[in-house]
Amino acid sequence: MNKVMMKIGLRVDVDTYRGTKQGVPELCRIFKKYDIEASFFFSVGPDNMGRHLWRLLNPTFLWKMLRSNAVGLYGSEIILMGTMWPGPQIGKRLGHIIKATAENGHEIGLHAWDHHREQSKIEQLSIAEIKDIIERGIETLINITGNPPTASAVPGWRCNDKVLQVKESFGFKYNSDCRGYSIFYPQVADQVLKTVQVPVTLPTYDEVIGSNGINNENYNDYMLSLLQPEQLKVLTIHAEAEGGKCSAMFENFVQNATAKGYEFVPLGNIVDTAKQFKSETIVPKNFPGREGWLACQEKFNPQNSQP
Repeated sequence: MNKVMMKIGLRVDVDTYRGTKQGVPELCRIFKKYDIEASFFFSVGPDNMGRHLWRLLNPTFLWKMLRSNAVGLYGSEIILMGTMWPGPQIGKRLGHIIKATAENGHEIGLHAWDHHREQSKIEQLSIAEIKDIIERGIETLINITGNPPTASAVPGWRCNDKVLQVKESFGFKYNSDCRGYSIFYPQVADQVLKTVQVPVTLPTYDEVIGSNGINNENYNDYMLSLLQPEQLKVLTIHAEAEGGKCSAMFENFVQNATAKGYEFVPLGNIVDTAKQFKSETIVPKNFPGREGWLACQEKFNPQNSQP
């Protein structure tokens, strides 16, 4: 069996102050126990996630929040983050946790400066604004770890051509901004960009839990059934979920996947060991289990990634 095909690219999204403070150390504990290195994508500016509350008016988002028990995962304090007063600066207050993660050998990437703003307002942001928030995020991570982030991943898979073009000037090893099935060079108009995209290929916990009979008791079995040796496998977990109330369940998943011969690696490892990449465009598509559109590899069918 090709060793590359037995690898699972492990991406950790850290969206919030709580996820950084509580979830990241717990995941680092699990990773150390099983000798795993992963890719951590940090949000480093203000935690304004409470501003997502207005989205509860959308039935799709409300249903997702209810079936995934979002308050239980993220904590009741998320309701106040960035609403009654400015959200806490994650990198400034919790830089020691981010630094420790890097010192433990994990790959460090930039997720966001202000996760809420970049996820909900990305279509309205100008090129100058996009450049500014990326620069602020990179500068913060350099001040914390001493090194620039290896890669970047937009919040909520909300990416467009404007974002891709701005990112091209920062020299990331790769970006992980979309959902799809293969590593590729993104094409914008007539230009093929030089920074490869590593799409997430597997569903996340909040996308499938509570739907089609999937619950915490059978979630790991379902996820294991999706691991096809001949296909690219990139998994996103969240510090707030798998590093919180779902940590024991996630550790069990690690044990079972490892027993089947799979190896968890940073996304950069997959880029290094993969071969030739084709070019493809990124387009917005409606995605099961999520509200609205996500950036997707053009030939990717979102329906095939769900139960």
